Amino acid sequence: MNAMTSPERAALVQVAVEKWRNDQSRLCHDNVAEEVPVALEYNGISHAVMLASPYDLEDFALGFSLSEGILADPSELFDCEVSPAQDGIQVQMRIAGSRFARLKDKRRNLTGRTGCGLCGAETLQQAIRSPAPVTSSALFAAQALYAGMETMQTRQQLQQQTGATHAAAWMAADGTIALVREDIGRHNALDKLIGAMAANREDFSTGAALITSRASYEMVQKAATLGIGFLAAISAPTSLAVQLAEDTGVTLVGFTRHQSHVVYAHARRLLRVGN
Repeated sequence: MNAMTSPERAALVQVAVEKWRNDQSRLCHDNVAEEVPVALEYNGISHAVMLASPYDLEDFALGFSLSEGILADPSELFDCEVSPAQDGIQVQMRIAGSRFARLKDKRRNLTGRTGCGLCGAETLQQAIRSPAPVTSSALFAAQALYAGMETMQTRQQLQQQTGATHAAAWMAADGTIALVREDIGRHNALDKLIGAMAANREDFSTGAALITSRASYEMVQKAATLGIGFLAAISAPTSLAVQLAEDTGVTLVGFTRHQSHVVYAHARRLLRVGN
């Protein structure tokens, strides 16, 4: 894949604000995370426009394509060009013909449907994609999980400056954080992490994904699609996320904070003291 460097865009902007404290105000400037529309195109056809942080967009494009099932392998993305557009950023991807044909068929099948309204699907079975069960056998100690979550938060540079972004991190079994990606959107942050790892041909079965958000169904779906067997969130999961984790064999952990956590599915990958 030949990927161009993302167009230079500031990760944050400064805005004039009026700050109040103890009933006193002062005029100053504040850092605000930049949010821009990012248009994703496949073989010249527009597929989606996402609101995202305007950096690591090659990672985002590849991660989104894999986690949404548009591509099955990074090699199916032949080219990715990121360029500024009038109202945002345009990401133009050239993908394998067989994958593009499947994408076109999916779009054509959705046209004109008036069922449940979710992605144009007529039934929940059509709307909810169930990945194959994961096979990861990686094991993690609770203390490693806590250490990884704390390290991830110290490496959230944009969050520290703006307070407005989520992060997703890749953690090894010993708690070492190998990679962190940030974005204003929690799904985008995970897609960026997935894309960066896929581009380097990393093994998704050997570690865990940590996220600074709730664990929604889509987050579990993205993890399971890539074969990630362990997903830990700083906040709570949803009921559909728990069910999908059960069905796909993903260890799902929530409320990972302050030396504690809650296991919602498949506790077998968490080591107990003495194991």
